[in-house]
This record gives sequence, C-alpha cells and structure tokens, in this order.
Amino acid sequence: MKKFLKFVLFLLALTFPLLIVLSAVRLSLTPAFISLEYRLPGFPPDPYGFSTEQRLQWADYSIQYLLRRVSHPEFSGQVLMDGSPLFNERELSHMLDVRQLTTYSLLLWGGLLSLLILSTLLSLILGEIPELMTALKNGVYITFIAIAGVFVFVAVNFNLIFTKFHELFFKGDTWLFRPSDNLIRLFPLRFWQDLFFFIGALSVLICVSILLIVYLYNRQKKVRG
Repeated sequence: MKKFLKFVLFLLALTFPLLIVLSAVRLSLTPAFISLEYRLPGFPPDPYGFSTEQRLQWADYSIQYLLRRVSHPEFSGQVLMDGSPLFNERELSHMLDVRQLTTYSLLLWGGLLSLLILSTLLSLILGEIPELMTALKNGVYITFIAIAGVFVFVAVNFNLIFTKFHELFFKGDTWLFRPSDNLIRLFPLRFWQDLFFFIGALSVLICVSILLIVYLYNRQKKVRG
C-alpha cells in the first residue's frame, strides 16, 4: 500500500502545475473576475458602442455558456437591442470550440482534485503525512519553474504566446476576428493579457499558501520532536 502511495504522490507532484493553474482558471470563470476586469483603470472602452453594463451582461452570459449552463441553441439565438445577432456564425463556431475545451479542462481539473484528495486520505490513513508534505513542496517548486518560464515568454512577446496557444487548440484561423466583431468588443486583447497575469498571480498565491502550510507543519513537528 505504501508503494502505491508513493506512486500517487509522485503523480501529484508531477501534475501539480496543472492542478494549480486549472484551479486559477476555474476562479476566473466567475462574475467576480469579469466585473473586476472591466472596471480596472485603463481598460479600453468599446469603440463601437458597448457600455460597461452591456459588456458585463454579455460577457457573463458567455461564461455561463462555456460552463454549459446555457444551451447552444439558446446562446446562438441571442440578439442585441437593435435586433442584430449577438455573435455571427464564425464567432459561434469558435465559442463552441472554446466550450468544448473548457469542458475537457474542467474534467481534468476534477480528476486532479480527486488525485489530491486521494493522496491526502491515503497519507492520513497510512500515517505518511511527511511524504505528502514533501510531494506538495516538490509540486510547488515545479509549478514555480513552469510559471516563471511562461511569465518570461509573456513579458517578451505576449502576442506570440497568444497566437501559439490558439494554434495549438483551434483549427486554422477560426479564432481570428475583425475588431468590429462582438467577440473582440467584449474580450479585447487587454482582457486576455490581464487574464494571463491573473492566472499566474493567483497560482503563485496558492503555491505560497501551500508552502506556508508545509512550513508550519514541519515547524510543529520539530517542536513536538
């Protein structure tokens, strides 16, 4: 059983960056993040007329769609006050692709959370909490290295990272739109830049919190020692 635990803890440390980043991604898929983002100083207004309230309304609705709380037919049928469709066919096709990617990502996140819970329970049952703490610490270090690498690339050339990400997960140029398209009006480049840094910063905060827990555990263990 202890050999199995060692294998589970190895997997936990190895996949820890994914768990942390996907946790941050899930937190970004909330009305709170959207509301904060559109009200940040310097966030560009929509040159084609969307108010902040309209952006909040349709951005939140889009997030609900990505989370499968809104059906595709319902989402496709949304119209603006002037009677024009919220999104054109090209935008709807891309949103459907993003929805599928979001679904797979959240399923993976759930699996990694289950791995963390399993590791914790087995460590408690077998009395191997120090091994769990070591795995968490190693996972945090791996995550720090991964985040640092991404931040360097983003700082040097965000557009390249943004482009490569879309080329990796989406076919051809299906993710390219005109500045006047509603999808770009709701989610301009500044939005994605802020999202990248939000995910990175929140991931670092989570990792620091975990390191603090590990430190306090080890310190208490020495005191009892």
